[in-house]
Parts: sequence; structure tokens; C-alpha cells
Amino acid sequence: MSVFQDIRAWEARVRSRYNKDLSTPENRRLNRIYNLWFDHEILRTVWTNFYQVAPGVYRSNHPTRKRLEQMKSAGIQTILNLRGANANGHYLAEEEYCRELQLNLHSIELYARSLVPRDRLIELIGLFRTLDRPFVMHCKSGADRAGLASAIYQLAIEGKPVSEARKMLSWRYMHIRNRQVGILDYLLEVYDARHQSSGLSFEDWVATEYDPAAICERFHKRLPPT
Repeated sequence: MSVFQDIRAWEARVRSRYNKDLSTPENRRLNRIYNLWFDHEILRTVWTNFYQVAPGVYRSNHPTRKRLEQMKSAGIQTILNLRGANANGHYLAEEEYCRELQLNLHSIELYARSLVPRDRLIELIGLFRTLDRPFVMHCKSGADRAGLASAIYQLAIEGKPVSEARKMLSWRYMHIRNRQVGILDYLLEVYDARHQSSGLSFEDWVATEYDPAAICERFHKRLPPT
């Protein structure tokens, strides 16, 4: 095992010590430490990465309880969590906060360094059509998964061209295209190339042609999107 793998294994052990449910006072204390330091909530107390995507639709990094209270005061009743519903401390805390504040929490899992299956994108577009507005979508930092979801919203719901939608993945929102998260930008480029030749809408392309495995393979081989 390499030094890097040793460090990763040590970090995982430490994280698991604090990544607890909310069933006891001690677990709550550990959960709070996990969220503040391991999930980087300490940064999100001052940095929100909060922007409007479309009328009544916003993007953000993972909101703190205080920010959820502020969102409710501003009239927002619906939260779309792009990190998925799971047993991790950040989700359990958010679920409790939303329940206490009577906010409607919906969850779907997107990836920052890979692509989700077709049915997941279809589900996301369906959520966009049915969620009560105004709503806020968020991932952890609000940069990558929130950026892709915002681009998809603009394509599928607003009917915006790819040239506009791809601005949702930019430095402005702290999205830095690199060898891993660049797969999100590449997805839009693949669709754009197909749209240019066929006029196919994004939703129809997802339903009939979207192939995440093939797109990932071409991306990792550094092949052009066409």
C-alpha cells in the first residue's frame, strides 16, 4: 500500500468516527464536528455560492441551518439535495433541519466526476417539472453537481441553447474544469454536437441516445465529442 493510500485509509477511519446519526446526544455532538470540519460547513457559514438559475429557481452550496431559516423567510419552501439521501451526517442533519422548519426536502444523487444513468437524468428533469417554486438546488460546494443540474434545467425546462446553459459550469461558481470533473462539461459538448446535426432536444436526446458509459470512455480517451 502506498503512502497516499495509507493516508486515505487513515482519513476514512477518522471520518467514520465522527460521521454519526442523531440517535443520542453523543452522536449529535460527533455529527456536528463531522459537518463542521469534515464536510466543510465551517466554510459555508460565510460562503454561500447562491445564485439564480431561472425565475424561482436557485443554486447553492450545502446550506447551513441558519441559511435554511433565511431561505424560508424569503419564501422558499422546497430544497433539492443533489448529494442523495443516505446515512451520512450532512444528510441526516439537513433532513432534520428541513423537517423542523417545515421545508420540503427532495433528494437525488448526481456525481461530480462521473455520469449518472439515464433514468437518473430523466428523474431529475421530472423533478424540475413538479417541484414547487421557488426552490433551491444544492450539492456540497455548489460548483459541479449544482452546475450540471442548473445547465440541465436551462436546457430542458427553459429551452436555452447549450452556449447559455454551459455558463452554469464556470469559474464564477467555482467550477474548475480538470481531468475528472471535466466530464460534466464534456457531456454538454457531446449533446451540443448531436443537437447541431439533428436539432434533437436535450430531453429527447437523454431518453433515446444518452449513453453514460460510452461518453465516459470517449472522455477518458480524450476523443472529441463528435
